[in-house]
Amino acid sequence: MSEETKSEGRTLGELIPVGGGDPIPLLRPQLVLGRRESSDIVLRFPNVSGVHCELTVVDGYWVVRDLGSSNGTKVNGNRVSEQRLDPGDTIGIARHEYEIAFEPSQLGATAPPADNDETNEMFGRSLLEAAGLVARTGNKPVGRSRRGR
Repeated sequence: MSEETKSEGRTLGELIPVGGGDPIPLLRPQLVLGRRESSDIVLRFPNVSGVHCELTVVDGYWVVRDLGSSNGTKVNGNRVSEQRLDPGDTIGIARHEYEIAFEPSQLGATAPPADNDETNEMFGRSLLEAAGLVARTGNKPVGRSRRGR
């Protein structure tokens, strides 16, 4: 993020509460969200952790990273530890949802982002499924059973 963008006083995007409410401006390229008053964006809800997650601009796109929160961080309904965000994605912080709005080209993006589908597919299944040890549809072990030997 260039000093020019920060010094112009423009927002770098905003979080729009799903279901209504005032948008939350994203004013710096790195922000901590949480219940603590020392957070950059304070979310005063009992189910939000003191330091819940972090938003960072990377190559013109916001990236959300969970900071070990108790109730988790989700992107479009899927729990994540870290994920790049596209404009219009929904971020779930505990049970509170926000749509992220930003313009990648204004944040320094020069090309479309790499596709996240492969990463989402990999994390969307268990390690046993990924290793081929459990069938995806029935969660039954693949191969012979020890019973009946």
